[in-house]
Amino acid sequence: MTTPPLPGELVFEAPRRGKPAKHLMDLDATQRRAAVVELGLPAFRADQVSRQWLNRLSDNPDTWTDVSLDARTKIKDALLPTLLTPIKVISCDEGQTVKSVWRLHDGALIESVLMRYPDRVTMCISSQAGCGMNCPFCATGQGGLQRNLSTAEIVEQVLAGARALERDEIAGGPGRVSNIVFMGMGEPLANYKAVIDALHRINDPAPAGMGIGARGITVSTVGLVPRMHDLANEGLPVTLALSLHAPDDELRDTLVPLNTRYPVREVLDAAWAYADKTHRRVSIEYALIKGINDQPFRAELLARLLEGELVHVNLIPLNPTPGSQWTASLPRDEAAFVRILRNRGVQVTVRDTRGREIDGACGQLAATANE
Repeated sequence: MTTPPLPGELVFEAPRRGKPAKHLMDLDATQRRAAVVELGLPAFRADQVSRQWLNRLSDNPDTWTDVSLDARTKIKDALLPTLLTPIKVISCDEGQTVKSVWRLHDGALIESVLMRYPDRVTMCISSQAGCGMNCPFCATGQGGLQRNLSTAEIVEQVLAGARALERDEIAGGPGRVSNIVFMGMGEPLANYKAVIDALHRINDPAPAGMGIGARGITVSTVGLVPRMHDLANEGLPVTLALSLHAPDDELRDTLVPLNTRYPVREVLDAAWAYADKTHRRVSIEYALIKGINDQPFRAELLARLLEGELVHVNLIPLNPTPGSQWTASLPRDEAAFVRILRNRGVQVTVRDTRGREIDGACGQLAATANE
């Protein structure tokens, strides 16, 4: 679904910079076939190349033995430009958490993270270079917004991780990406069209997409209410993660400045509408910040707002950024917060804080990439 800009939404648009060259992953299956025909090739070559790129995870045309040499050359030259150049890769957790900084064609930097667990492999990907939401505790927000990513730039982050797993470059042996979270740099719903198209490339069955199930995909937002309603109508039952961080407007106006436009009650109403439409449980993201939003009375207020809804709270011990006044809650305060929510019947978990020793918070590694 193509959604027109909302009245007054220019405040959320990224600065215009040079667009990356058109890539096969910017096109849906029908558009790929048309593009291949324009090159003087039969349409079925598009499906062959799509299977190689998306499903066999081969980015080397020399290995595409089912595609003629002439077709490989024409498609590679016209539709497969290099979009991401790795400039820094760092790992921890015995090599099972790998964070990458990528340079885009115009010099912008983005990050992605691969996290391997016993039962799954999760890719955390970026949807924008920087972020314009200006949340003061977020390293990405401190750098401001540079531009939106193209659909292909988003998808290529997933494919880069998938290829590394397929080629046994990640500790633990060969594997497959099972989960995708749009929780890297940027506000995904502020880059709506490209993110929706990327979701299709990730979710659609071969040869149109990678065939990763919608239930393994999470899209986060700080609360762009109109776009939350749009997402509910896309027919893509992904998990919606709402970055709430405070249950009251007074504090959330500071922690999430967009709250002055879409306050807590309005944002939560949109989340419950999403749950009603998709039958998917909403995830409430709540970064616990020492002395700021971790008080018992705020846990009680949060519980009152959430009890009885199809919801799960994901508490996030804050990964502090250099020079920031914000830091993680004390363990006893975190435990009390959890206890209050559970006593009110609200499902809650505390996020595994992977990547702390490798500047794991979103935006931290890119900020130091050129040092």
